Amino acid sequence: MLDILLVDDDVEFSDVVCHIVEFLGHNVSTATSLKEAHQWFENNTFDHVLLDFMLPDGSGLHLLDHLKTIGQSPKITLISGHPSVKGILAEMCEPNVGHLLKPLQREDLELVLNGPKKAVKKAKSGGITRHFGGLIGESEPMQKLYNMIERVAKTNANVMLMGESGAGKEVVAQAIHNASQCEGPLVASNCGALSKELIGSELFGHEKGAFTGAIARKEGVFEQSNNGTLFLDEVTEMPIDMQPNLLRVLETKKVTRVGGNREIPTNCRVISATNRSLTDLAQNNVIREDIYFRLAVFPIDIPPLRDRKEDVPLLAKAFLDQLNDENGTAFSWTAAQLKELQSYEWPGNVRELRHAIHRAFIMSDPQTSDIILPDNLESPFSRVNNQAAEKPVSAGQTIEEVEKELIHATLDKVQGNKTLAAQMLGISTKTLYNRLNAYGGIGEYK
Repeated sequence: MLDILLVDDDVEFSDVVCHIVEFLGHNVSTATSLKEAHQWFENNTFDHVLLDFMLPDGSGLHLLDHLKTIGQSPKITLISGHPSVKGILAEMCEPNVGHLLKPLQREDLELVLNGPKKAVKKAKSGGITRHFGGLIGESEPMQKLYNMIERVAKTNANVMLMGESGAGKEVVAQAIHNASQCEGPLVASNCGALSKELIGSELFGHEKGAFTGAIARKEGVFEQSNNGTLFLDEVTEMPIDMQPNLLRVLETKKVTRVGGNREIPTNCRVISATNRSLTDLAQNNVIREDIYFRLAVFPIDIPPLRDRKEDVPLLAKAFLDQLNDENGTAFSWTAAQLKELQSYEWPGNVRELRHAIHRAFIMSDPQTSDIILPDNLESPFSRVNNQAAEKPVSAGQTIEEVEKELIHATLDKVQGNKTLAAQMLGISTKTLYNRLNAYGGIGEYK
């Protein structure tokens, strides 16, 4: 049993977190400001502090400095409301400071408080553990992912995979299918690669003569994946006016082929995937709300590679082992090379890492065991993305300067909408006004 202090000014959020923490068997106290947190530490000690980044009377990071001053060292988990905030906090804080994004799930808190639970289904190949037949990584974010896969595999719930391009959404879909141990196949279809005219035929099939070129009857992917899993990649790229047809199939579990009039029962779990953010989905009319709730019964966020850099050496070894097996070579990594790979940000995620290793493999002398990394790991795409990225945290910036930049950048992104900005930052509107008043910037966003 742990003694936990939750520091957050959002009372409704705090009530939910306290309920979960107590359910997990721990004691929890709450503070709504830095001042209250300081008062708690005057006569108490805590094992763990769940700390909001933005508080009415200052940044939560100031509490870390205070704890050092009074000689206390509880475990700290910072809470923020937007992925960009989490990335900046990771740069500013020590490696042992954890991070969580709102909204929190019970599994998030269970992982940081009780530690990761090892996934049951795993197999070793070449000394590297492959979870559920394909996933590689032992980091905390991956342990959380394995836990979610194991949970959802026991149900028939539809899953939506969300994550950046190259993060491994299709591999995760395969892992869920493998863990489900269903009888039918895994069938994949890329909704973004199909024209509006062909997507109906791809999903639902067509009868002979249904349209020009339909010279034979065809089963759609819903029929093909019966008693198995249907993976709809880039589902948010499906034309909006085609989505009601998909909704009907999800609700009735019956398809009607294009040009046909007979309903055909279908039974499959649908796993969909998108690289769009939740904000993008909500604001840009790329997916109907009713479709989202049908597809995202169980949403899963796949962590980008930069958030699990400790997995890079395992992935690099696995990719190189595969190339060695396929080509009869015996290349191996040096410790310095693995460290270099681990230090790079990999904006293209696992796909970019695999590509870089394949390129290095091709350029290395097969008569030796020495693999040669290129002088620059950047791809043309990552170079452009880095140039277009937001201004990074620089040495010497104060906590207030970083917090001010985050607030102003978020307000600019939402055209000064303070309610929406507060939601994106994971703070109350009152706290946002307090911070703007403190920085003298409220007049810019009236």
